Amino acid sequence: MMGAEFDIPYQGGLVGPEHHYAVHIYFEDTDAFGVIYYANYLKFLDRARSDMIRAAGVDQAAELHATGSAYVVAEVNIRYLASGRLGDDILIVSTIEAVRGVSILIHQRVMRGEEQLADARVTAAFLDRNGRLQRQPREWVERFKAIAERT
Repeated sequence: MMGAEFDIPYQGGLVGPEHHYAVHIYFEDTDAFGVIYYANYLKFLDRARSDMIRAAGVDQAAELHATGSAYVVAEVNIRYLASGRLGDDILIVSTIEAVRGVSILIHQRVMRGEEQLADARVTAAFLDRNGRLQRQPREWVERFKAIAERT
């Protein structure tokens, strides 16, 4: 059946100043003990962060093709607080903590219901086609600041 709602890839969305991105934990996400493999948290965070940037109205793919510029992760600090497990439904809650000329600082929490599994702060830097820091487009900076200031 073509055109069914199940044919559309999942996208998270903005809830006030937060971006919510839900993930179900499958066998491939876990280690031999059925616990989320630690490196997979980075994949979940990256998907949620990319989706938040999309929800802000920024088309990263179009920018990359047009100018060669893109966001890259410059720094990640993550604390693992509890173990997620096979079959869990988790939620990545992302908020913009700071918007700078060439980067954004994003706070991301991995939640299982009310329990926090991981806490991360990620710096995404904007680079030109040669890999040098470049100022973000002003319109993007304004969009990120507007999201951060929502109540």
